This record gives sequence, structure tokens and C-alpha cells, in this order.
Amino acid sequence: MSYPPGMPKTKRPGTKAKKKGGFVIGRDSFGKISAVEGIRLTPAMKKRAVDAERNGLSAEEYRQAIVRSYRKA
Repeated sequence: MSYPPGMPKTKRPGTKAKKKGGFVIGRDSFGKISAVEGIRLTPAMKKRAVDAERNGLSAEEYRQAIVRSYRKA
């Protein structure tokens, strides 16, 4: 099919847009992958994660809690 110059191409019905990004893995799977890399969660990190989940923190609030815990006094 040929289009005249300047005329936009129409999308075919039924075509799906490409997804951008990756996929989400759970905490247990992430822990196993990290263990292979030699990264271990400290008890304080585990407690912070459990507390964040229990308190229903959003991702941004959880990041802020992590930053606060590492901020120098």
C-alpha cells in the first residue's frame, strides 16, 4: 500500500502496541537472584521491608524510608 507524502499511515485494527519496560519479580525471587550475586539483606533491611508492607507504604514512601535510614545525622 502506498501513501501520498504527508499523509499519516493508519494503524491496522487488531495490532498491539509494544510493551515497554520489563517484568516484576517477587521478593523471594529477587532474594535468590541477589544471593547468587553475593548480596544479602541485613536483618534491619528485612525489618524495614516488613514494616513498609505492614503499613501499606507506597513505593515512593518506601524509598523515602530507605533514604532516611541511610541519611547521616
